[in-house]
Parts: sequence; structure tokens; C-alpha cells
Amino acid sequence: MSALHGPILDWYDDHARDLPWRTGEASPWSVMVSEFMLQQTPVARVLPVHQAWLERWPTPALLAQEPVGEALRMWGRLGYPRRALRLHASAVAICERHGGEVPLDRAQLLALPGVGDYTSAAIAAFAFGQRHEVLDTNVRRVFARALVGEELAGASVTRGERLAAQELLPQDPATAATWSVAVMELGALVCRATKPDCGSCPVADLCAWRAAGHPAYDGPPRRGQAWAGTDRQCRGRIMAVLRDSPGPVSAVGIEAAWHDAGQRERCLAALVVDGLVVPAGDLGYRLP
Repeated sequence: MSALHGPILDWYDDHARDLPWRTGEASPWSVMVSEFMLQQTPVARVLPVHQAWLERWPTPALLAQEPVGEALRMWGRLGYPRRALRLHASAVAICERHGGEVPLDRAQLLALPGVGDYTSAAIAAFAFGQRHEVLDTNVRRVFARALVGEELAGASVTRGERLAAQELLPQDPATAATWSVAVMELGALVCRATKPDCGSCPVADLCAWRAAGHPAYDGPPRRGQAWAGTDRQCRGRIMAVLRDSPGPVSAVGIEAAWHDAGQRERCLAALVVDGLVVPAGDLGYRLP
């Protein structure tokens, strides 16, 4: 076993957050919904939406029976609403291909809409206790610091990262699944991207980055997360108007959502292409 295993697993036993998708009663569907929602979205924002979603659609079959517009409405202000489209499409596929049950086979998970390498590994590990490396941003940052001595991981997962993560996995599948979520939690709560709490880190004495004197990241410039005035904000405003309306919204109502006519029309057209908005003839626009 790696010298990292014991300290991190013990730390997780004492500090793991009580999250509904981690309980022993959580269904594979609950885990899957959480993984879709947690992409680029903080836990605090996901918690109430995840709860409301599972109360309304506790199984994939119940979601699959609903129009996709209802998934978009329930998604609310989580952002990146295409995730809601893909989650709905996955629910339909689960019903058509797997009898309404989230599949436990990694290849079958990968074949679902919106499920990529990370999400399939996370569902297989956290819902079914399987042995897979789970490489999200938090895990990659912990490994970059502890193993390589670099402040931040690169923009995309490398073959070397994947091999190192595989070698670190405990052999027992259940322990490997716990290890994956423990490293993720350490990155979220202690080994943060900014202001890491090295004094509380259970493996500070084993960390290559700390031993090197915390050298600053010197890789390619990282993109910021601008929001005000962007197309993302404009699209969000248009979607909010449509979510809050029980029926179609007129062109005048859409105009009220954003002041810049050119940007508004461009974003509205993109939303239609993405399948997030549907023209409703003379009535205006509606959710699909």
C-alpha cells in the first residue's frame, strides 16, 4: 500500500461531508444525478436541486416519461443546462437499453448520452464500489502536488497521470472506491486551488510540492471564468424567462431578458440549435 493511503483514508473517516449521494441508502440513480449536477458547480448549489430532483424523479423511468422541458425547468439556475438535456436523454436510454436500471458495466455507462470517461468511472466507483481511477479537478490537483511537486495539474488528463492514479488504487475494490472519494474530498476541503490549508493536510509531510517550497504554477495561462456581459449570462437570462413561464414567451418577453439586441438574437439562435429552446410560431419561444 502507498504511504498516502492510511493518512488520507483516516482523514476521510473523520472529515467526510454528509452528502445524500454518499449515504448507504443512495441509489445508483442518485449518484448519477449528482455527478451530472456537480460538473463545474459547487456542492452547496447542487444540494437543494439534487434533493428536489430525486423527490420528483426517484428513478430514471419517471424522468424519461416527462418532456425534456420539465428537466430544464427543474434544473433551474445550476448553469450549463445542456447537462439537463443529456441527463434526460440518459434516463430514456437507461429505460430503453437497461430495463430502467443504471447499468453497472463501465462500457455500458460510457455509451449513455453525456457520460464520458470521468463520469462513467465515478458512477462505477461510487454507486457500485468498483475499482476505477476517478480523475476530477480536485483529485488531479492533489496528485500534482503530492506526487509531482507542481501546484496545479495541466488542462487535460495525461497518460502519465492516469497510470499514476491506477498504480495508487488499493487492490480491494471497495477500498479503492473509498480512496477515490477521499482524495476528491481532500482536494475540495484542504488541498484547494487557492489558499490550500497545508496545516490541516494529513499527508503534508509526504507532499512533494510542500517539500519543494510551494513553487508557483508556471504552465500555460489558465482561462478565467468571466460572467458579466458574456454570452453565457445572456443565455442564462433567456433560459430563466422561459423556465419561469408556464407557456410560450413572446418575442417582446425575450427582448426584456437582455438589452443588447444583437447579442440576444445570437444567443437565442444558439439555444435553438442546442435544443434548449423551441420556436413556438407566432407565440414566441418555449422550452422543448
